[in-house]
Amino acid sequence: MEKLLLSEIAHCLNAECPEEKVITEISTDTRNLPAGCLFIAIKGERFDGHAFIKQAIENGAAAAVSEYPVDGCPCIVVKNTRTALLKLAKYYRSKFNPILVGITGSVGKTTTKEMIALVLSEKYKTLKTQGNLNNEIGLPKTLFNLDSSYQAAVIEMGMSDFGEIERLSNTAVPTIGVITNIGFSHIENLKSQEGILKAKLEILSGMKSDAPLIVNGNDRYLAPLKEEFKSSRSVYLYGTDDKCDFRAKNIIEENGITRFTLVYNGVNTEIEIPCAGKHNVLNASAAFCVGILSGLNENEIVSALKKYKPDGMRQNIVKKGDKTVIIDCYNASPDSMKATLNVLADMKCKGRKIAVLGDMLELGDMSEKLHRLVGEYAAQCHPDRLYCYGENAMYIAAEASEHGLASCAFHKDSKDLMAEKIKEDLQSGDIILFKASRGMKLEEVIDEIFG
Repeated sequence: MEKLLLSEIAHCLNAECPEEKVITEISTDTRNLPAGCLFIAIKGERFDGHAFIKQAIENGAAAAVSEYPVDGCPCIVVKNTRTALLKLAKYYRSKFNPILVGITGSVGKTTTKEMIALVLSEKYKTLKTQGNLNNEIGLPKTLFNLDSSYQAAVIEMGMSDFGEIERLSNTAVPTIGVITNIGFSHIENLKSQEGILKAKLEILSGMKSDAPLIVNGNDRYLAPLKEEFKSSRSVYLYGTDDKCDFRAKNIIEENGITRFTLVYNGVNTEIEIPCAGKHNVLNASAAFCVGILSGLNENEIVSALKKYKPDGMRQNIVKKGDKTVIIDCYNASPDSMKATLNVLADMKCKGRKIAVLGDMLELGDMSEKLHRLVGEYAAQCHPDRLYCYGENAMYIAAEASEHGLASCAFHKDSKDLMAEKIKEDLQSGDIILFKASRGMKLEEVIDEIFG
């Protein structure tokens, strides 16, 4: 972060400055308060940062942003500290002029972010969202890491309800927008896929009219945007459909590596990514599009995508002795479940193919229906064994049984019992997939089985 004066911050927040100081860092966490730090006291569901203001000042914070004065502490007093955090982050971001890619979507945001950041890093010094810092607290933290040395930034935007993406976009001001797909995540709050589309399109609120929008042309909700916005904004489609501006074809998967041809403007480019799944072809195609729009050439983009490495909890394929394990325990939705089951189905195997699936969370009233849809799809992929864990995963097992997997679909209420059953069942050469929402902690089963 580059230095700010406390008076400059106070002016940005339309508040009074308690005294002049130089601010070199901004934090919402009392565990991270270097000298010259401004502490912003955030109220959360389970905590209130105001209770730690005195401690923050004692620990070295130069001042605090709070919603009321605190005796003996230099405070910039504002009406709402969450709003102040976003406002200050937007002001700080305005000091720089990077290529800033904003990414949202129901699934695939993080993988697409990583691939785009790799591509841009071939030519530009690039900042990217770390971990899951994609909300109204995390996104400002990322923006405060900008400085004049960065030429690009890739910012992930998550949400659970209407208005959140709008606030994030207005803060980050993307110069390029990317929407990966419209699925079912957070449908509990947004009620329908049309509602999810409306919420994701809030990314446009912070983008200038000449900032391009890149969307998944295979998605029936996103593909029409090219025609809908043709008179007001450049929209680029990526995918496998003929209508896509960046079209992937000749997809070949082998030994965890995927090769395909990307066609744009009549030019064929051969691409290799060190991960499996046609959904990752879409993610890489989005990154290719961003690269071209950002001034990179085909060779630079191809070189970057070869360097991609899956996250340890996101479709990471590892060897455990003579068995292959697909670890995908970070998040789950119907679309990502299907994508990962496709990976399992397409892999060459000397033994058997085993799927271990857990609950998909935050699906509201549609939870049973969507879990049953996954069960039906799982049966179409013909795994040799299907183990399901969780209250709603029993619908996956039930539906899979009705569609042909009655002899090999099992539901367990206990992780320990399921781990024990799988351990007894595993054979040499087996491939075993683990997939569930993060809250199910399915990695504990992996640890129990393999140590």
